[in-house]
Amino acid sequence: MAKRSYVPGALPKGDATFPNGCHIAEVEIDLETGETALLRYFVADDVGTVINPLLLKGQIHGGVAQGFGQVFGENIIYQDGQVLTASFAADFPGMEVLSNPQRTTTNVLGVKGAGEAGTVGALPVLTSAVLDALRPHGVRWPDMPAAPERVWEALHRAKA
Repeated sequence: MAKRSYVPGALPKGDATFPNGCHIAEVEIDLETGETALLRYFVADDVGTVINPLLLKGQIHGGVAQGFGQVFGENIIYQDGQVLTASFAADFPGMEVLSNPQRTTTNVLGVKGAGEAGTVGALPVLTSAVLDALRPHGVRWPDMPAAPERVWEALHRAKA
């Protein structure tokens, strides 16, 4: 068996593969209530050779939904014994997922990872979309999650 030598902190040459892509989100914020609506979401990802397009879209969609939950509602709120944050499915718009496969040479199939591609892109793009919408109103950033009451509080603090 051949012995490999590694440089501390460096990735072994030819072993690692990384997906890459672009996520775009459009949000709308009701300045009176702090309610944020995700209007549109686009993803273009390169995960190498795509073996199962439906499974790939499902993985990306699920990852984006996970990121959406963290940015907008990673908080459990009860009222009169009822969980008010049990589901955000009605708040989640259709999503366009495009693939731009660029085969990798580090494995026979030419595949790259896809499991976290949706989440890794969703967190910064959703956070940036909210921040971009609030910036003209003097808000630097509401406390996470960007739930309506927190966005509303941030808007009113900025006015003061």
